Amino acid sequence: MAMQSSSKTSIFQRFDNYQPSKTILVWTCVVTAVATMIIGFTWGGWVTGGTSRTAEATAVENARGELASAICVERFNAAPDASAKLTEFKAMTDGYARRQFIEAGGWATMPGQTTPNRLGVQGCTTALAG
Repeated sequence: MAMQSSSKTSIFQRFDNYQPSKTILVWTCVVTAVATMIIGFTWGGWVTGGTSRTAEATAVENARGELASAICVERFNAAPDASAKLTEFKAMTDGYARRQFIEAGGWATMPGQTTPNRLGVQGCTTALAG
């Protein structure tokens, strides 16, 4: 029995003596690369270029809307008849009528533009209603 136990190799010795073939090494690299991509896109927050451009365009539009909203509120409050206009604005209950009032007043139309910014009108209406 002593002879059998000495001829058996331990798992550590077998691991040290293992010589993988080139095929196994190549497939291991391929599987590792695919697993990295799957993990990166599902849990790592990676996005494609198209998704990134869409997110950028949305962020730019929202930022413009926020700026237009702030300018609209400032222009509205700076008008000579601001208190009367605000009373008239708050008397309106319909959201569409309020947006039309802001658009018609020209407060949400940015310099160099011919039409008001849609998000600016919405933000301005919300800010003035509050």
